[in-house]
Amino acid sequence: MTDERHAKSANELEGPVTEVPVELPERHVLVRCPGCRRAVDAAELSSALDVCPRCGTHLRIGARRRIEVTIDDGSFEEWDEGLEAVDLLGFPDYPAKLEAAREKSGELDGVITGRASIGGEACALFVMNGDFMMGSMGSAVGERICRAFERATEEGLPVVGFAVSGGARMQEGTTSLMQMAKVSAAVRRHGEEGLAYLVVLTDPTSGGVTASFAMEADVCLAEPGALVAFAGPRVVEQTTHRRLPAGFQSAEFQLSHGFVDAIVERSELPGAISGLLALHDPSARGPEHAERLPRWPLPLRDQEPLRPDASAYERVERVRSNHRPTIPALIDQVFDGFFELHGDRGFGDDPAIVAGIAWLAGRPVTVIGTDRGRNTKERVERNFGSPNPEGYRKALRLMRQAEKFGRPVVCLVDTSGAYCGMGAEERGQGAAIADSIVAMSGLSVPEVTVICGEGGSGGALALAVADRVCMLSGAVYSVVSPEGCASILWRSAKRAPEAAEALRITAPELERMGLVDEVIDEAGMGTSAFADAFGARLASMIDELSGLDASELVSRRYDKFRSMGRFSE
Repeated sequence: MTDERHAKSANELEGPVTEVPVELPERHVLVRCPGCRRAVDAAELSSALDVCPRCGTHLRIGARRRIEVTIDDGSFEEWDEGLEAVDLLGFPDYPAKLEAAREKSGELDGVITGRASIGGEACALFVMNGDFMMGSMGSAVGERICRAFERATEEGLPVVGFAVSGGARMQEGTTSLMQMAKVSAAVRRHGEEGLAYLVVLTDPTSGGVTASFAMEADVCLAEPGALVAFAGPRVVEQTTHRRLPAGFQSAEFQLSHGFVDAIVERSELPGAISGLLALHDPSARGPEHAERLPRWPLPLRDQEPLRPDASAYERVERVRSNHRPTIPALIDQVFDGFFELHGDRGFGDDPAIVAGIAWLAGRPVTVIGTDRGRNTKERVERNFGSPNPEGYRKALRLMRQAEKFGRPVVCLVDTSGAYCGMGAEERGQGAAIADSIVAMSGLSVPEVTVICGEGGSGGALALAVADRVCMLSGAVYSVVSPEGCASILWRSAKRAPEAAEALRITAPELERMGLVDEVIDEAGMGTSAFADAFGARLASMIDELSGLDASELVSRRYDKFRSMGRFSE
């Protein structure tokens, strides 16, 4: 028999109707990654700072989001927020485009400026906004950035900038072009006060911004994969009628061609920027004994101790051994917080020269060294530690930067000489070495050079015109390699051992002749005990030299090298 209740309608059911809550599945918003083309959950993407968790593509983000993920919470004080673009030329449809850009971005124009702190380090900040007419640079953008540099100069603040731009804003005509000159002049005045300027190139940075303030920083960082170009890819392809290769004009392309100091992941940018700001802060003191994270591991086996009776040529063979600790390994052991800087800003980045900024006993120093490589592959890539012209020009760029900020320069040399190749000659190998020698002779900051392995000819001298020139006890330093000398003079490389003795290339002999200032015992090289003692000696020499003013440093350096060589009247 059918239950009567089944015959009743819902309205006839007795008692009140109870609403049963239904849990709906959480709605996921998906974003397609422009790199791998996969769909990514928006919440997951946001928690990863808008970096694709699958392929690592750094997606474009707005200026407010950039500030949020970079600076210390609550530290931002905005400047000139009411300054906005006007239609200077009566350009068709420009007022409508401005209004649309303001509605889309929620901003009055394409850059946000102000004061902030990053990792506790105070700075002036400008962040260009790609959401506002692709970050194009008009008069209001130029004015805001110019005022930021002027205020930073008045208040003694470093400047940190984030560049993103499609170029000059065409709707403002030549007025937009003039922003390049205006801001560049403000950058120059800021730098003349000894204040630091750091820039981060993000995707895309192009046109007039690239041709002015975006490439004028003391340190130029970039996010991975960012497009960095003067003329955009479409313009280049239309001009040349050729397809561009993959990776052309990327941040990685710019790094390899010498125009970017480092590529830094978005998550690591706050730490990198705060570390660099501290290294440029005259009042900051670095760590006396910090944990060092080696990037260039030491050789697996220790080198055999130097025999007291070792011949000159045996010493040459010993310093060329794969078992000898490399210069980058020494940098890891001796210095704290080393930040490597790349590129000569003209042609390329030579891996035979390793250079950057670090702390030594709490003092910021510029460190320049040669790198032979740890294995056969690396040695080939680095020309066995023989620098190209761009290597010496990178070193010169960092020396000039050290002079600007009053940082001592420490050079650690291990090279058989400058690279001998057609390309090196075409790019001015001799001129690059000459420029470095002249610059070192007149730098207004203390300089210490240590020949740590082989000091080969002018390629070594380019980094050794210093206030203090020292050698490790097993090192050698010569006008020419023993093999080269024997081949030239006696037409037999087999007489290299004889040439090595005749050239007097060992550390004790050169010290006796007054050509080097000090021999440092290398016993235990590669150990922490050696590193501590070596670092302490470097710090002591820099402390002694730092007590001299610039004119006295240069004068004493001149007299030192002027006296080398003996002549009778």
